[in-house]
Amino acid sequence: MAVTVTEVVKKSPAHKKGVKNGDKVLAINGNNIIDVLDYRFYQNDSRLELKIETVSGKVKTIKIKKGEYEDLGLEFQDYLMDKQHSCQNNCVFCFINQLPSGMRESLYFKDDDSRLSFLFGNYITLTNLTEHEINRIIKMHISPVNISVHTTNPELRCKMMNNRFAGEKLEIISRFNQAGIKMNCQLVLVPGLNDGEELERSLADLLLYENVESIAAVPVGITKYREGLPKLNSFNKETAQKTLDILNKFGEKSIQKYGVRKVFGSDEFYLLAEQEIPNMEFYEDFSQLDNGVGMWALLKDETFNAINQAESLNSNAKKTIATGVLAYPLLNEIVNYAKNKFSGLNCNVYAIKNNFFGEKITVSGLVTGSDLIEQLKDKDIGEILLLPENMLRYENDLFLDNVSVAEVEEKLGVKVVIVSSGGEDLIEKILN
Repeated sequence: MAVTVTEVVKKSPAHKKGVKNGDKVLAINGNNIIDVLDYRFYQNDSRLELKIETVSGKVKTIKIKKGEYEDLGLEFQDYLMDKQHSCQNNCVFCFINQLPSGMRESLYFKDDDSRLSFLFGNYITLTNLTEHEINRIIKMHISPVNISVHTTNPELRCKMMNNRFAGEKLEIISRFNQAGIKMNCQLVLVPGLNDGEELERSLADLLLYENVESIAAVPVGITKYREGLPKLNSFNKETAQKTLDILNKFGEKSIQKYGVRKVFGSDEFYLLAEQEIPNMEFYEDFSQLDNGVGMWALLKDETFNAINQAESLNSNAKKTIATGVLAYPLLNEIVNYAKNKFSGLNCNVYAIKNNFFGEKITVSGLVTGSDLIEQLKDKDIGEILLLPENMLRYENDLFLDNVSVAEVEEKLGVKVVIVSSGGEDLIEKILN
């Protein structure tokens, strides 16, 4: 197999040796190049033998000397240089299965690709890892690998993921551990399935592996679009509290064994249990922020520090922050803290109920443009509407329901300003 070069960066090592657009990279230092991981790993040496097939079909080897870790200067049509690997499971809790029809096609794609775990922090189930990929991860010592475990009970894992191979694939965790591969593990918890005693089993099993660096438990998300899908229960105050008790117990066991807390519950569990979110120190290195673990504590710390350091209010404009129901209490607390310091600050916070997916979905990242318009149209929201960037796709122009930012601005008669993740940008845009 070979990957085709689409561009050669001028004055790069490859350009100086005459590599051209359309040439195919076959191997580097005798190692076949199949995709981005092969290319990134094997191009790092300072002395390379680049085997290519030219546009004319001639195969030749080019010797290149360059700085260690200096990029060869080759670009390819796709960042993976290969087809993206899709998920082979049909998990009972899969969020994509709960999406309504008529949304962007890309939203329905289920990825389960080890390369995306390495490149972007995506989580993989291990169920479609080939022996070649397992050995490559070990050979390249790719760390950390992010794994959607859900349960360490093999039979239950097969049942929850609707994949008869899901249980036996758990042995890959042991192989990675023996090879010194660091792992972050995720458990999507479903009441009555993998919580309670099953959760205790999973945590006990995972804490046996010294190279499991963190374990995050998150509650299942249930939309109103579950017709034809298994009936699942949501967490309530009581079940969320019981789950936190288990997680905190094993967090203490982790501290006793390893000197660090490896087990965490997502912020949502604390809010559902109506418990105070721990402080910054509890979350140590914030290894599971993308799973909503410690996000609340970090944002509060960053925003309060930014407010304390701010010297003046530089805007008289009336502003509104729109967020999901889950984050509303924190953002309201932040704005009130800012108002206490800057008496002239005119800023409101509104919680947007998720009518599109159902009111059980409370995170800001799943708020849609249609819900924003409907729930804010009769409110005095002022001149500027501040929205978190996670409500939008990467281009920052469309919401999940394909409503555009421009449409929201037109319907509500405001200027929309996107706030990046992190507290400093939020305070900057509130005050300026």
